[in-house]
Amino acid sequence: MDKFLAAALPQHSRARLQALIKAGRVRINGKPVQKSGHVLLGGESIHLRVPTAEPTDLVPEHIPLDIVFENEEVLIVNKPAGLVVHPAAGHAHGTLVHAALAHAPQIEGVGGELRPGLVHRLDKDTSGLIVLAKNERAQRFLQAQFQSREVRKTYLALVDGHPPTSSGRIEAPIGRDPRERKRMAVVPVTKGRAAVSEYRLIERFPNHALLEVNPLTGRTHQIRVHLAFLGCSVAGDRVYGKRRPSLPFPRHFLHAARLTLRLPGEEDLRTFEAPLPPDLQKALMELRAIGPLRA
Repeated sequence: MDKFLAAALPQHSRARLQALIKAGRVRINGKPVQKSGHVLLGGESIHLRVPTAEPTDLVPEHIPLDIVFENEEVLIVNKPAGLVVHPAAGHAHGTLVHAALAHAPQIEGVGGELRPGLVHRLDKDTSGLIVLAKNERAQRFLQAQFQSREVRKTYLALVDGHPPTSSGRIEAPIGRDPRERKRMAVVPVTKGRAAVSEYRLIERFPNHALLEVNPLTGRTHQIRVHLAFLGCSVAGDRVYGKRRPSLPFPRHFLHAARLTLRLPGEEDLRTFEAPLPPDLQKALMELRAIGPLRA
């Protein structure tokens, strides 16, 4: 049944429809059915009640946003480091979601979650581009691109040490670290999910390297875990890298610099960019002053 509804109602994601089925909002021949795997024989009368966007307890907060692009369906923001994306334990207020609700109230309830409008995420201390959808149609359209790996995400990462080659591809499954459940780690295939990242050396320094990284999948902490696995962890990453940072700045050097995707209603790809924030620019200038070696 969920497959049939997903094909008949492409404006809703399959996950959203499954949740509606489980909530008892589907009737077949007048009787409620709560199993997504219910087999349809043909000729049934199916009635689906889709509720209006669910209001949440989130209170909009007027937090300044660096808006890179906006139209009636999409909001693309250059997120600063230190801003949490959505409410979670210890972060009930002051998140990107709270700011987005104040700027675009129509995103309330989009997705049927407490994370209205979110299509993907960034870590708290990772700066750069993040996309939000203003309605269910846009969210469905954008999520499909992320799931099919059509979206090209490009990050800039300064790492401790140097990668083994000037460019490469890391294919290593990621799952919960069995020794510390709050962390992620490269794990056996049976214990994690497939994860692929590609990298290219941009600039080499005596003890560091600036890389361009393209994650082809979207696992939690993927770039940070993969680069640590490669032997060149992100500079300033106290979780997966050195406990004592090699450079004097208070966060890891990772920035979502470029995003290429199709917007709802458009055929051609668009690329959006966010420059390095001042703290990361300063770190690079100081390294270059020492005497960089070009790749």
